[in-house]
Amino acid sequence: MLLHFFGGAQEVGRSAILFKGEKSFMLDYGVKLDHKTEYPVSLPSIDACVVSHAHLDHSGFLPAIYDEQLVPTFGTPPTLELSKLLLEDSLNIAKKERTQPKFHKRQIRTLENRFISMNYQQTQRFGDYEITLHDAGHITGSAITLIENKNAGENKRLVYTGDFKLHEQLLHGGAEVVKSDVLVIESTYATRHHPDREELTKNFINEINETLERGGTALVPVFAVGRSQEILAILEKHGLGGATYIDGMARSATKIATGHPKFIKNADLLSKAINEANWIDEANERKGALDGPSVILTTAGMLNGGPVLHYITKLNKNSKIFLTGYQVEGTNGRRLLEGKSIIVDDMEVKIQTPVSFYDFSAHAGMNELYEYVNRSSPHTVVCVHGDKENTEAFAETLRGEGFDAYAPKVGDTIRLGE
Repeated sequence: MLLHFFGGAQEVGRSAILFKGEKSFMLDYGVKLDHKTEYPVSLPSIDACVVSHAHLDHSGFLPAIYDEQLVPTFGTPPTLELSKLLLEDSLNIAKKERTQPKFHKRQIRTLENRFISMNYQQTQRFGDYEITLHDAGHITGSAITLIENKNAGENKRLVYTGDFKLHEQLLHGGAEVVKSDVLVIESTYATRHHPDREELTKNFINEINETLERGGTALVPVFAVGRSQEILAILEKHGLGGATYIDGMARSATKIATGHPKFIKNADLLSKAINEANWIDEANERKGALDGPSVILTTAGMLNGGPVLHYITKLNKNSKIFLTGYQVEGTNGRRLLEGKSIIVDDMEVKIQTPVSFYDFSAHAGMNELYEYVNRSSPHTVVCVHGDKENTEAFAETLRGEGFDAYAPKVGDTIRLGE
């Protein structure tokens, strides 16, 4: 058996890992969204695909598989719906920017037709293999994949985590720990701990309330899938649902999430939040959101496009901006954190509104990653979905603890059992 890395190795983005035994499985097939979009380095002939979750760095190039191949893709029901939302939006952005898309709507439809929906802890037989999905605790529908060959000797249980979080969030319980022989694990925060979530939430709500009491707007840029639902539920739990306005793709993503209550913890809380919040359906309704003290939850999470750029230049002097997720280098969000001007309508704009950063990451932190490895008890660990520094440090520490650990680069091949 072998693993070949077409993306997502010593980098965050374009996850694309080929697991090849008697059958060939593509584990995710995403894009890297930076100052330019990067794609997996190639597409081999495969027998099936497994998609861990809907974020574009894992799902964003899935339709390209269906240009020439008609293979099944395994994933959860919300992953299909949320992926379609994001994929169709990427086509709309390409059209708006007058760039040539790398796939077309017909390929998204083929993906939908070839998609095999699975619930958590449900097993599908595929040749000599059994595929089982387990809750990854990351976003709605995110899954940890177990691929098991009942006829194999060593290395018969391969576990691919995708993105996961071991500790609970408000809408998601912690990830399930799956026993493995070979563990392919994300390494995004392999050298960094996340803050205590309860204390973080308390400070976040207090600062928002202080902003509202001053008569300001709390502008909260969010990622449409995952972060927007979690923050909306937090606001509702702390009595701020009625003061919250939701704009951008966060609306559609939240409605999809609530359509799959068994993939959410506290689904009733999220449904209540939807009913309490104010929904911005038309651009002319945005002025009303800024008229009085309010919380505006809107895309895009890194300020590179979306309705947030409309609001950010119209905030009154008592307002504050709350960033709640990682800001990739070069994005408007990173520039804002660094005190630099941002780009709005092709012009540099200096934002005077103060900014706070709250680490509501849905990824495993350093301690969670090591805990997952130890509880999964693999022989071989492959560290992916992290930059060079993180993946190499993670693998080196694991080797010191007795694991056979790797930090592959894009283009590398690992032969298991040799």
